[in-house]
Amino acid sequence: MIRNWILALLICPPIVTLGQVGGQNSFEFVNIPANARLTGLGGVNVSMANEDVNMAFSNPALSGDTLSGLASFSYMSYFAEASIVSTIYQHDFGKYGSWFFGVTHVGYGDIESFDNTGQELGTESAGETLIVLGRSHSIGVFNLGASLKFINSNIAGFGSSALAMDLGGTFVHPKKELSFGLVFKNVGLIVSDYTEISDSSLPFDVQAGATFKPAYMPFRFSLTGYNLTQGDISYFNSNDIDGPEEKGAFDNVLRHVNIGAELLLSKNINVRFGYNHLVRQELRLEETAGGAGFSFGLMFRVKSFEFAYSRGGYHPAGGSNSFSVIANTNRFFKKRQS
Repeated sequence: MIRNWILALLICPPIVTLGQVGGQNSFEFVNIPANARLTGLGGVNVSMANEDVNMAFSNPALSGDTLSGLASFSYMSYFAEASIVSTIYQHDFGKYGSWFFGVTHVGYGDIESFDNTGQELGTESAGETLIVLGRSHSIGVFNLGASLKFINSNIAGFGSSALAMDLGGTFVHPKKELSFGLVFKNVGLIVSDYTEISDSSLPFDVQAGATFKPAYMPFRFSLTGYNLTQGDISYFNSNDIDGPEEKGAFDNVLRHVNIGAELLLSKNINVRFGYNHLVRQELRLEETAGGAGFSFGLMFRVKSFEFAYSRGGYHPAGGSNSFSVIANTNRFFKKRQS
């Protein structure tokens, strides 16, 4: 049945954030950069500490105590009818520490279903959801974090779920604007699979990176390595005579690196840029790459709110638009108390 063919495509989607690496595991949607900051910085970052509550999705150790009371809502217009909604909130529970809770939902829209003869069977719904609960703990200049993740996928009546953890750490220099991050992502197990013959697996990854701001410069740079558990991740079809040449070692190294930068125009305004070499190389057309791999964004603050927009370039035919709003609820409660 055609709906089963569609199911297979959705279970193992070629997620644009991972290029050809996508599709090797189920639940790849958890790697989509669902908020504006991450989209604008190229899609991968694990070292930007104490800046954005949304970064807890990338590395739980990035959720410092200074982010308590912040709530965020993000919306991404993805491809075709797909859209992503994400929200996260962090709260300080006193002696029990500061905890964050987040939800991300991907809606694929309605899927038309047909049998083998072409007879229309109606429409099926498809969606996937990630629920995250976690916290971090500071030990001097180090911050350790962990998050528990419940992942659910429901594609045209077929369902699968998993439990996973992210374990991360950061080092923040006490004097310089320099931080390092390391995270082990999606360590867990499959609770239930789509069918009895399915063999789903989690998209485990190890990511490491650094964020630094040179003195007297209005720029903040981030370098992040990902897919570090894999060696050669370039796609090369040796049987394709007319295809591209085999990629070299330097090109393969660049496919493991994401580059992000922020132009800090003021305390309340910054511009974001990102470059992801893997996305550019794997999702380009033979004739042109267009804006694939490049991303940009803008953030500005107004009183207790932060607004951000980013566009991620994934293909010469287009990209995704991401919007985020962050509210500082601490200021609301202070006003009420006064």
